[in-house]
Amino acid sequence: MFLLQPRFLLPVAAAFGFLGLAIFVAFGRDFALDTTLVMLFRDAADPSLPIGPAWVREMMRDLTALGSFVGLGIATVIAALTLSLCGHRPLAIGLVVNVLAATGTSTLLKLAFGRERPGIVEHAALTFTASFPSGHAFLSAVVLLGIAGFVGIASRRADIARVCLWTAWLLIIAIGVSRIYLGVHWPSDVLGGWCLGVAWSGLAIFLIGRFAARTEAKMAQLTAARGEPAI
Repeated sequence: MFLLQPRFLLPVAAAFGFLGLAIFVAFGRDFALDTTLVMLFRDAADPSLPIGPAWVREMMRDLTALGSFVGLGIATVIAALTLSLCGHRPLAIGLVVNVLAATGTSTLLKLAFGRERPGIVEHAALTFTASFPSGHAFLSAVVLLGIAGFVGIASRRADIARVCLWTAWLLIIAIGVSRIYLGVHWPSDVLGGWCLGVAWSGLAIFLIGRFAARTEAKMAQLTAARGEPAI
């Protein structure tokens, strides 16, 4: 039964998870675990410094850059161009529209909640917006899971879909952890971003995938009716 499949249950559970976190944040509740987890990534002798040598801090900055507007924007453009050149223009357009809509939603949510960034440690990266939900966590999930899902649909191969999905998840987790390590987000911000991103991408892949399948089927029928070779 479709309703019991993980691809349905996971986005639904994620949506409820985000809703629960959002209610707590909206009412100004604090999560005791937030402070504990943030301090785990800090030097006990000097909490202003993240744990590990300098190269680890630099690596975390590089990872966090992958979830920036520039990093995710480049990934979106490359994926959309590739899908379009491979004859999957509806998926390419759907990917771009999906990412733009999610970006706007992220900005609106940050303005609505207006949660302050962590102030218990020095930030190791620049920040310009509110804290909840983490835009890096949310948008990395939307973009990377979206790309993985659309590539899986386009390729029609389970092995390719699995490789893309696991790669996406590894990057999503790394980007989210880097935000906590750098002290610019509470763990609940990142968890909220992940939950919203999983729910959003699950719905987007389902809706856009169905739309693209119908569109490409109609295009194939028109091509066959005209006697033109299929691309």
